[in-house]
Amino acid sequence: MAKIIDKDGNVVHEYYIEPRLQKNLEKIKQDLKKKDKDTVLVVDGKEGSGKSTFAMQIGKYVDPSLDLSRIVFSPEDFREAILKAKKGECIIYDEAFTGYSSRSSLSPVNRVLVSLAMQMRQKNLFILIVLPTIFLLDKYMAMFRTKALVHVYESKGIRGYFRIFNSKKKKYLILKGQKTMSYSHKGLYTNFSGRFYGKFALGGEEVEKNYRIKKEKALSNSEKTSMTSAQVKYMEQRNLLFYIIRKNLKLTFREMSNLLSDYGLEIAHNQLATICAKFGDLGDKNDDNNENSSVPFVKK
Repeated sequence: MAKIIDKDGNVVHEYYIEPRLQKNLEKIKQDLKKKDKDTVLVVDGKEGSGKSTFAMQIGKYVDPSLDLSRIVFSPEDFREAILKAKKGECIIYDEAFTGYSSRSSLSPVNRVLVSLAMQMRQKNLFILIVLPTIFLLDKYMAMFRTKALVHVYESKGIRGYFRIFNSKKKKYLILKGQKTMSYSHKGLYTNFSGRFYGKFALGGEEVEKNYRIKKEKALSNSEKTSMTSAQVKYMEQRNLLFYIIRKNLKLTFREMSNLLSDYGLEIAHNQLATICAKFGDLGDKNDDNNENSSVPFVKK
């Protein structure tokens, strides 16, 4: 049983931790007291499996000072948290709830881990990375920078189970399971498993409510960012198509503007000139009124 004690020696929070896991967390505590020693763990599992809850239980046990300010949801906040952290503190990067779902989306996290590796060691930080699957993490990071994998799963529809793959078994898992993203392979077995329960480790109902709000806000911001990126990509593709149409049909900017208008797309000829100039097309003598301007794109 984990007991969180305040500075006056009072038990302020209590939750179950499997005895073998607790013993290993005590070892991590001792490791973090050593000079230039940090610990990075991955906690993965399907959405709704309870991995964020379990990560907070682990983090709070190792670092009783852990609070919402060090539960982060973006690479930018992750970097800032590492730079601000004090010696021996825990930081949890909860990737799973911000809409990231591809390997490329985790590359900023990989860069943070690489660029701030020295600070993490000098500050003896305990880093927990929460994500859907370790197979999305950069292979070097997953195999060599993380100490172990905590895989959270359901059994017969019941949440609250975990398996731990130590460094050696984690490497084997990644090498064997990369193509199929499977955690079950011949010759790979871990008997380090157990149960956990859905106790919110950082405090009472008000703290948990604030955590949910922070999580929802992060999800909303992620969706907005994704939308903006999609719009930028759309505009780049659209502009390239304008350039290709002009180049192949040999139209003046005004002729091209009229052609697009016939299909319900209203865009001024001088704006087309500005767009095509970005691709090296500065116009020619056949173009009427060929002056660039910053007239915005308008679609009726």
